[in-house]
Amino acid sequence: MAQYAMIMVLAGIGIPVLAALNAQLGGRIGSPAAAATVLFVVAFAVSAVVALIVAPQGFAKLSGTPKHLFLAGVLIAFYVLSITFIAPHFGIGNAVFFVLLGQLFSAALIDHFGLFGAQVSPVSLTRAAGIGVMAMGVWLTQLA
Repeated sequence: MAQYAMIMVLAGIGIPVLAALNAQLGGRIGSPAAAATVLFVVAFAVSAVVALIVAPQGFAKLSGTPKHLFLAGVLIAFYVLSITFIAPHFGIGNAVFFVLLGQLFSAALIDHFGLFGAQVSPVSLTRAAGIGVMAMGVWLTQLA
């Protein structure tokens, strides 16, 4: 479990770094949408190489997969495009702050109702308070 936590901490570290780098790229080339496209091309190449090494048979099973599961690609495109457009004007910290609030809220709903096949983990009063404390902590980090 510790290795999972560490990987997710590293992924979390990557989110604001991704936002800063892609916002900078978008500014330098004058097109946040082009910067997002470059990000996806690089991400696609890396993901394809990893998939071909780890589990190449996964691609053969795509045709039988429910189409609504591809919405994840739309959501990541929305995230990358929005953070690339907004972060230079709003600040990386502010942008990520609101992303984190959205993540806390949606993760609690997904877990509470077991949406998308997630393990059910009801939002108790203690858990709601913990989410509130986390949200407050994130907000406190953004105070000037």
